[in-house]
Amino acid sequence: MKSDFLTPVTRTTLTADICKKMVNQLIRGSWKSGEKIPPERDLCRQLGVGRASLREALKALEIIGMIEIRLGDGTYVCDRSDFLSRPLLWAIAGAGTTDADARELVEARTLIEVELAGYAAERASAEDIKRLSETIERMESTKKDPKEFMQADIGFHLAVARTASSKILMNALHLIRNLMQEWILGAISTKGVAEKACEQHKKVLRAIEQHDRAAAREAMQKHLQAMSDFMPQRKRRLHI
Repeated sequence: MKSDFLTPVTRTTLTADICKKMVNQLIRGSWKSGEKIPPERDLCRQLGVGRASLREALKALEIIGMIEIRLGDGTYVCDRSDFLSRPLLWAIAGAGTTDADARELVEARTLIEVELAGYAAERASAEDIKRLSETIERMESTKKDPKEFMQADIGFHLAVARTASSKILMNALHLIRNLMQEWILGAISTKGVAEKACEQHKKVLRAIEQHDRAAAREAMQKHLQAMSDFMPQRKRRLHI
C-alpha cells in the first residue's frame, strides 16, 4: 500500500513525533497536492499509535495548512503554496499591516514578475499563448465582479509564471500573491482599474507572443507600477 513508507513511532512524545513523520512525507511529496491520504485506521496501523494521538497530530497539520480534513470524506493534501505562505500570513496578521508593508510586497512582486515575463517571452509555446489569451477573456467577462475578476487576474499572472517554466520563481509568486490578495481586491474595486488592468495585460501578452523579452519585461513593469498606485492608502489586516 502507498503508505507503507511510514514506520512505527517509538518515542513517548507521540503527537509531536507523528507530526514530524507526516510533515517529512508531505514535504518529500510522498502524497501529492490534492491527494487523499490513507484513512485513520491505516495510518494508526502503519505508525503503531492510537487514534486519539493521530487525530491530535492531524489537527495540528490542518492548522498549519498542510492538510484539509473533510468530514465524511477524508483527509487531503493542501497545495504547497498554501502551507508555505501560512506562517507569513500569521506574522503579518498578528502585527497589523500598513502601507509600508504593502509597498514592500509590491517591490518583491515586481522583482519576481518582471523576470517571469521575460522568461515567458523566451519560452512561450502556441499552447501557452492560447492559455494566456483565455485568461484575458475571462478577465474581460468578469469586470463587474471584483472577486471573480481578481481570480481571473491571478490566473493570468500564474499562467505567465507557468510559461516561464521556473518552479522556484512561481512558488515565490504564489506566496507573494497570497499575502497581497486583500490589497489587490481593494485596488481592482476602484472604478476603471479593471479596464486598465485588462489593457495592460494585453500588452504583456503581445510582447510574449512576439517573443520579445525586453518588451515583455517593460510591459509587466509598467502594469505593476500602475496597479500599485491604486493600493488602498489605509491600515488594513489580512484575512487568513
